[in-house]
Amino acid sequence: MQLTKRDGRVLMRVLITGGAGFIGSNLVHYLLRERPEWDLVNVDALTYAGNLENLSGIESNPRYVFVKADITDTVTMNSVFEEHRPDAVLHLAAESHVDRSILDSSPFIRTNVLGTQILLDATRAHSTDCRFVHVSTDEVYGTLGATGKFLETTPLAPNSPYSASKASSDMLVRAAHETFGMDVVTTRCSNNYGPYQFPEKLIPLMIANARDDKPLPVYGDGQQVRDWLYVTDHCSALLAVLEHGKSGEVYNIGGNNEWPNLEVVRLILEQLGKPESLIRYVQDRPGHDRRYAIDPTKLSSELGWTPSRTFERALPETIQWYIDNETWVERVRSGQYMDYFSDQYGERLSE
Repeated sequence: MQLTKRDGRVLMRVLITGGAGFIGSNLVHYLLRERPEWDLVNVDALTYAGNLENLSGIESNPRYVFVKADITDTVTMNSVFEEHRPDAVLHLAAESHVDRSILDSSPFIRTNVLGTQILLDATRAHSTDCRFVHVSTDEVYGTLGATGKFLETTPLAPNSPYSASKASSDMLVRAAHETFGMDVVTTRCSNNYGPYQFPEKLIPLMIANARDDKPLPVYGDGQQVRDWLYVTDHCSALLAVLEHGKSGEVYNIGGNNEWPNLEVVRLILEQLGKPESLIRYVQDRPGHDRRYAIDPTKLSSELGWTPSRTFERALPETIQWYIDNETWVERVRSGQYMDYFSDQYGERLSE
């Protein structure tokens, strides 16, 4: 990236896709706070998981611009890039829920695959010196046994339509670097948690249901293991990769927090003083990956990043955030999500 400097400070205009979603909105807040000399352009289609309420309080910030647009709209994306000429792109916009991808994979192919290619084309056409950071997932690696961790060199073996669509987008980003010499970096993160997460995800779903003394649906035996990463730690890692990552490389981002899903649910119940009798075991998800674990050594050794929050510290804070923001939770849960939730779990949990 060829960047302008003023008084020793780097001046940048960063385009963030999906900036009204869970990770994206946390990233917008983080960058406005940590890089006060940067301008941000947030492009989001405001689908079911996008919520401008996540960005309340920054609408009037002169360094922030919101553009309601779909990344699969070629004409609009070219117009956005031509107008704003970003120095960097942080690409987070994606369909991201495995259950939804099993029900209908077409939105995942459209947004995650086609949308990524349209963004790459617009970047190459209008911002030749732009760095493109593609935010992917550890799910592209597939599943692990009882030991071992995913490395950046682990072969891709996606097991769901969602992870297959993300693996496809990863390959398109790699091809843009190899074919056109684009300045791209890909990150693959473990499971995020924290404020503003859509309530279909494990932790906010369990918090909301436990708070209301409703059944807590647990897939299979609940022994699926995930590596949990606090969302602000993810944001700091993305900033490190944007500023210092090597072009063409992949960086794994993990929290060093491996927990079985059932133990996470039990911790939430314990924190809220609720009985484990609320747990309901439901039929396991098709193709459910058994274990994920990320090795972030490359990111730590090359860029000096390490997670700052332990699960034991950040989970209670996350639970408290959802308790303190019940109005936000109820507004989100009253939308399309509730119809989907009823379709998925209604019969199982009414027994």
